[in-house]
Amino acid sequence: MSAPAAQPAQSALHVAGPVAETLLDVTTVLTVGAALIFGGVMLLLAMSLRGGPRPVRARWWLLGGGIAFPVAVLSALFVYGERHRPAWRPVPPADALVVAVTGRMWWWEVRYDDPRTGRRFATANEIRLPAGRPVYFALASEDVIHSFWVPALGGKMDMVPGRMQHLLLQADAPGRWRGQCAEYCGEQHARMALDVVALAPAEFEAWADAQAQPVAPQAQRSVQAGRDAFLAHRCDACHAVRGVTAPGPDGHDVRRGPDLTHVGGRLSLGAATVPNTPEAMREWVAHTQQLKPGARMPAGDERLPPADIGDIAAWLSGLK
Repeated sequence: MSAPAAQPAQSALHVAGPVAETLLDVTTVLTVGAALIFGGVMLLLAMSLRGGPRPVRARWWLLGGGIAFPVAVLSALFVYGERHRPAWRPVPPADALVVAVTGRMWWWEVRYDDPRTGRRFATANEIRLPAGRPVYFALASEDVIHSFWVPALGGKMDMVPGRMQHLLLQADAPGRWRGQCAEYCGEQHARMALDVVALAPAEFEAWADAQAQPVAPQAQRSVQAGRDAFLAHRCDACHAVRGVTAPGPDGHDVRRGPDLTHVGGRLSLGAATVPNTPEAMREWVAHTQQLKPGARMPAGDERLPPADIGDIAAWLSGLK
């Protein structure tokens, strides 16, 4: 299943949803208004430098320009802003898809809970949405303050440890955009990105059905060798692979690292650090600390035999 071509990266000027469109409208009003006021101030400055008589007393300038005008402008902006403020929703709309996103150093845990179908599954560093349907994001952090931001779809929302934040977004049409952590969170803050893909409703349903399934049995010897090496070297201590690793007691298997059940089908690795290709997968497993220094994953070349690195990478690339 191919994703739509990427749109301009992290551009709040190329809007793709109603929330982002509202923010762009407000930004345009503020920018144009500020430019007009600045032009008026510069005009008054030019007039004052010309010299000559002053027919209007300074007191009236102070009362009009220093009090009445700012009060009128700020009051109008307050009313305008309140009319465009998104409504707070303590619970998601009845038809919304619920997606829980947890910020971690330095990757994104993504969990889906669809009230329509009852599907619940986890993925990482990539969010796929049904176009035209509201998506209710439940945002949290596991360690430090992060900030969830997909400029083409909406504004920023801080993710604060110990607190649940909510954000309601919607993509108008299929597309692909880049998201980013917008709050400095440590050494790899700049490489804490994510891919956001909106799919046609039928295509999203097919994708979600596949994601909810565990790993299917694979008979090839090379694939089996990768699975065995993955377990032998205790990669499952940090990563879950449904159908291979033991599930958590509540069905939500939370571990230190991303869920890898269908990692081979994702667009990128390491929170959009490198594109997801078989060659990049091997490089990521072998040289994690070279590609993303400080990541919470040791480099494979420091502790694994080269043959096992190749087998693990090949197995993971096959988990579509």
